[in-house]
Amino acid sequence: MAQVKRIRRNVSGIILLDKPLGFTSNAALQKVRWLLNAEKAGHTGSLDPLATGVLPLCFGEATKFSQYLLDSDKGYETVMQMGQTTTTADAEGEVLQTREVTVGRADIEAVIPRFRGEILQVPPMYSALKRDGQPLYKLARAGEVVEREARSVTIGRLELLECEGTRARLSVGCSKGTYIRTLVEDIGEALGCGAYVAELRRTQAGPFALAQTVTLEELEQAHAEGGNEAIDRFLMPSDSGLQDWPLVCLSEHSAFYWLHGQAVRAPDAPQFGMVRVQDHNGRFIGIGEVSEDGRIAPRRLIRSE
Repeated sequence: MAQVKRIRRNVSGIILLDKPLGFTSNAALQKVRWLLNAEKAGHTGSLDPLATGVLPLCFGEATKFSQYLLDSDKGYETVMQMGQTTTTADAEGEVLQTREVTVGRADIEAVIPRFRGEILQVPPMYSALKRDGQPLYKLARAGEVVEREARSVTIGRLELLECEGTRARLSVGCSKGTYIRTLVEDIGEALGCGAYVAELRRTQAGPFALAQTVTLEELEQAHAEGGNEAIDRFLMPSDSGLQDWPLVCLSEHSAFYWLHGQAVRAPDAPQFGMVRVQDHNGRFIGIGEVSEDGRIAPRRLIRSE
């Protein structure tokens, strides 16, 4: 018997998932997409399977703006296991070296200031960065090590929350592209005992915080009770990740032309930069950029939600 093709729903918005331990970001996305039965889906940057916490999942029209969440600052709490280094710089790797731990809270407090601000990081081999079209983690699994250029990242917050024995819990606020595994590994080397990430939890992604997230268990329970439509109540508006952008409201006349690709003028528009745009009914219709002549040029449009 021929299999009936599943007709997916055209739904738009953002679900803030508290990603479970052991799931890849894509596996978590596909699970929630199935529960929602959404036609189009995407996430805003990968979390390691070892990591849990804030993972914004974009559906429908919201996928047009996922890049801006990908580029946003992030927040983490991590447990640093001192005394060992591993192949992956986290608990999933094989132990490379074991060293005695003779440091304590005061030593960590003395070292971490040098990792605040703008620093250089060499991306780990076990990462999704590509070399000649191949992800580095695939090369690493094949036993290859290639040279990686150091990248500039910004650590806005780095605090020691607690320290007990050979473990220390850190709070980190950082720019996009920061590898917490590399940060922990580098701190371990500065301490002279080596270290790896034993636990990692993302507490913030752009404007989104852990308190706003929903668990996979909650989504599954809602689906079991009410089907795909029951998940809709967890959807946040497509522009939820852009709330710190200036807002411009267009008249009915201007919105019509703007949605047809034409730059328009608007009262109270900023002099430059990117803006969120609403129509005369208060509906989010896309993002624009203020040009030199003061008009707002459309950049990404939403035609209907």
